[in-house]
Amino acid sequence: MLAQASPWHLHALQRTAAEPAEALAVPTRMEWGTRPGQGPDSDVLGPDLRGRNVLELGCGPGHNVAHVAIHRGATVTGIDLVGLQIRRARSHYGRLSGARFVAGHALHYLQATDDRYDAIYSVFGAIGLVAPELLLPAIADHLAPGGTLAFSVPHPRRAGRRPSTDDRPHQDFVTLPDLTRLPIARWEFDADRWGLHLAHAGLEITSSQELRDVRLGHWPTALLITARRN
Repeated sequence: MLAQASPWHLHALQRTAAEPAEALAVPTRMEWGTRPGQGPDSDVLGPDLRGRNVLELGCGPGHNVAHVAIHRGATVTGIDLVGLQIRRARSHYGRLSGARFVAGHALHYLQATDDRYDAIYSVFGAIGLVAPELLLPAIADHLAPGGTLAFSVPHPRRAGRRPSTDDRPHQDFVTLPDLTRLPIARWEFDADRWGLHLAHAGLEITSSQELRDVRLGHWPTALLITARRN
């Protein structure tokens, strides 16, 4: 019931009404930002993912799961809070071997599973929307030694905003397809504060990149961070 009351459910409901769910071609690259072609491809997840176990936290309609499964040869599980998104993902890519989609809360899934993953990633997904002091240690517990965590979040300085100076979330908004804006809580950290939280969870930050979308002005639009479990 909580998922159905969330802004993400309403977003998926409107998107599903506007776009029929049907089988789609597998995307040729992985996207991390707000515009196709921004930032790196899936190489940040590791040089060779063939036969590896990979997890996406907040997979939406499944585009990146499909790409990593087919073009990188991994076995990929995509988790999303919203059942409608999982239905869309299965309609788009359920036919693909190596791609699996599960409805559920990212933290609850990690707390319940015994699986280990060689890479875990989130693209505007659960990271930043779930308390990092809970989610990041759960991620670390399920990363294999040497495994990679990669995630992109809305940049804390987008449109002139300012990053958090403490560990509390900021108010943000989800814009629905009909342009209604609904409030959400989001942790708005810069790379240094993310690095502190990652280190506390036993993960070492390895890179951070600012992604920009010239259509949206001169401010960076996304922050992409990678980390490793030692």
